Amino acid sequence: MDLNTVLDVRDARSRVPWRQGDAWLGGGTYLFSEPQPHLRRLLDLSRMRRLLDLSRMGWEPVRELPDGSLELAATCTIAQLSRFGKTWRAPAAPLVEQCCRAFLASFKIWNMATVGGNLCNALPAGPMISLTAALDGTCLLRAQDGSLRRVKVADLVTGAGRKDLAEGELLRSVTLPARSLASRTAFRQASLYGLGRSGALVIGVLDPVDGSLAVTVSAATVRPFRFWFPLPPDRDTLHDTIDATVGADDWFDDIHGLPAWRRHMALRFAEEIRRELTTRTEPNAGETA
Repeated sequence: MDLNTVLDVRDARSRVPWRQGDAWLGGGTYLFSEPQPHLRRLLDLSRMRRLLDLSRMGWEPVRELPDGSLELAATCTIAQLSRFGKTWRAPAAPLVEQCCRAFLASFKIWNMATVGGNLCNALPAGPMISLTAALDGTCLLRAQDGSLRRVKVADLVTGAGRKDLAEGELLRSVTLPARSLASRTAFRQASLYGLGRSGALVIGVLDPVDGSLAVTVSAATVRPFRFWFPLPPDRDTLHDTIDATVGADDWFDDIHGLPAWRRHMALRFAEEIRRELTTRTEPNAGETA
């Protein structure tokens, strides 16, 4: 779609002062998908992936850090992340491809859409939100004055299309901790249609060190909810904790699923994941309903 209100496109390396009507341009799959009448200028990130990094060493799409954690650049495309996930040997590696496949998008979208764009759009069905929230990811944000702050992915998204981002603030990267990457994971997704948008997506992460269990509910809710239990709960405790935390208005409601159905699927999947991860059998490769 043409953005006929946009009068200028600048290379983000030029460090032009931020002004009203500006927007960061990553992959552009959302920006060009519908009218953006409030926009006047785009700051293009695509040609600065190896130049803007705060350490001046470049924006590598995926970087394994010395402490075993994983850094995903905001400009990392879904295609790049998928290629990495297929060769990665960490226990949590299957989750990468499962979440990439939850896009149900064409190869054109995969080669343009970015991890950062998916997070910053803050749509309930954003699978990169699901992936990084479930693995306890932390976002690195840079303000216009150069100051930095870090915020958990689960706290970055505050509602459907809402996020904790100040005007002109830039998402630089998401870091996934080594402990999460060494965990067993389980994945469940449901859509109303065979190639439909996710109506419920639930991920479980079992810590190999202390046996704690994290269950993250997304797509069914307006924002990701990550539930952490120091020891795996029983069925009733898991059910009651989710129901007590996710309010009636937190279950998402659109043409891709009614709130009652989303709640039912989320609770069902959470219990399936609890059983899968607390047994000693090998985890499933992932299921789609």
